[in-house]
Amino acid sequence: MKKLIPLLILILLLFVIGQNAIYVNNESEQAIVTQFGKPVSDIIPPGLHFKIPIMQDVNRFESRILKWDGDPNQIPTKDKKYIWIDTTARWQIKDPLKFFKTVATENGAQSRLDDIIDSVVRDAVSERLLVELVRGKDYVSLGEERFEVDGVQILPEQMLGREEILAHILSKASASTPEYGIELLDVQIKRINYVEQVRTRVYERMINERKKVAAQYRSEGEGEKAEILGKMQRELKEISSEAYRRALEIRGAADAEAAAIYAEAYNQDQEFYSFLRTLESYKKTIRDNGRMVISTDSDYYRYFKKVE
Repeated sequence: MKKLIPLLILILLLFVIGQNAIYVNNESEQAIVTQFGKPVSDIIPPGLHFKIPIMQDVNRFESRILKWDGDPNQIPTKDKKYIWIDTTARWQIKDPLKFFKTVATENGAQSRLDDIIDSVVRDAVSERLLVELVRGKDYVSLGEERFEVDGVQILPEQMLGREEILAHILSKASASTPEYGIELLDVQIKRINYVEQVRTRVYERMINERKKVAAQYRSEGEGEKAEILGKMQRELKEISSEAYRRALEIRGAADAEAAAIYAEAYNQDQEFYSFLRTLESYKKTIRDNGRMVISTDSDYYRYFKKVE
């Protein structure tokens, strides 16, 4: 039994050493082997590999695209507008050996990117107008716009769009990253905002502009309302005038027709017609509460005379 103990210890030792000598590199990783802290291999591809136990170590790095997020910075634009600008970027480790020698870890790379990107963004923002940072390439000016900086007028055709500025930032920042084994893939602006003091004034100006536009719309609406009401009144007068004219025509035609009927009736029996009209006159003029003083010789009572 005592002879088996050293054998078991030897087997266990060999197993531990074997475990330490074999390593697997994943598809999403890049690796280099170091011996006492110094690189002794090129980039190791994915798969099963061997190393010298204890003496050598495996240093793994991401082969996937990584994210960088900077802290928001307060930067003045060319037209003296103080803004908070928040940027983000995407990067990738392209040369693990150089990456290991220069920054060693992802945290070291993030710190180095902080310096590079923040510096380039600050320079780019301070060289451009605020309007250039917020406009896209498809922006179409609604009128002739002019901006003045330090007494110098800047026309729209002299300005860049946000995409062009970001492309310039990416190009300039990318020039400094290869020396660290890093490839900078993209830089984007996440958010642009005014500082608090400026933001309040901007909101007030926006409110005043909206009120001005609203007042213009109301004025135009009142004008259209007056025009519609005027047109309606003219049409109403035309309809009323036409109706009145038509009523007079109908009344005239009716009166003419009535006169013709009266004339025809009168011609058929003049005495009877005269008697009937006289009775109608009595009915209209002789009332219960009325008095009429008239001579008995008047023709108005000629039919009473005949009755007597």
